Amino acid sequence: MPDFPIIDSHVHLYDVDRLSYSWLASRPAINHSHFVPDYLAQCGETRVEKLVFAEVWIDAHLNLQEAEWVSEQAARYPVIQGMIAAAPLERGAGVEADLDVLAHHPTLRAIRRITELEADPAYCLRPDFIEGVRRLGERGLVCDICAFHFQLSAVVELVRLCPGTTFVLDHIGKPGIRAGLLDPWRDDMARLARLPNVAVKISGVVTEADHGAWTRQQLRPYLDHTIASFGFDRVLYGSDWPVVNLASSHAEWLDIVDEIVSGCSPEERRKLYRDNALRLYRL
Repeated sequence: MPDFPIIDSHVHLYDVDRLSYSWLASRPAINHSHFVPDYLAQCGETRVEKLVFAEVWIDAHLNLQEAEWVSEQAARYPVIQGMIAAAPLERGAGVEADLDVLAHHPTLRAIRRITELEADPAYCLRPDFIEGVRRLGERGLVCDICAFHFQLSAVVELVRLCPGTTFVLDHIGKPGIRAGLLDPWRDDMARLARLPNVAVKISGVVTEADHGAWTRQQLRPYLDHTIASFGFDRVLYGSDWPVVNLASSHAEWLDIVDEIVSGCSPEERRKLYRDNALRLYRL
């Protein structure tokens, strides 16, 4: 395990008694409130110096209320140093209204508009969506991307079309691990890595495998390829807690990642576990 305090770049926190998250109904194991003390209790001996809150696919029109709640939590628990908020990027220039409100939250660092369940695999290439993403770059905000492996070719084009915006690809592009699919995910990740304005989170991997029958050997080719493609200057660790609990635990996921990078230099491990998150999210 890391012998220094880490930065967790992808943590979900939520209060089901205050806000609504319809998708949790199909995930009963995590369909209850999750707060900072719950997260820290599951970190074991790992020291987490800072965490980045990642929006939790809140029900429509509640994104601004979610950000307000996160700010309240950050005031109470200073370990929350960054917020990836939700905003309707598909509105193009119209997203500015939401961004103006969100800008008042001191922890705001990035925006995520989940596209993984859109019927159109090229949804992120609609003109208004591209315009919304470009607006993030103008404001110095990161664009977090959450898409499935079969949508990655469109993501590559989006990143190419928005050179003024910094992107972070969540969950290594959600590859088809459960089905044992490596291609074309492997080629798409290599193409994406050739673009300088994108980094990738080493997160959300176990949950793309069979939740009850995955093995470390099954995960390794995906993790190895991601790190080899992007290099240690553009990968950052994320627990994806508590979603990770559907297939593993935070401690086990951290151990898997640490095993993968066990032969790397101390400098490379620090980049993965803290330095890149500090830089990309300006923590």
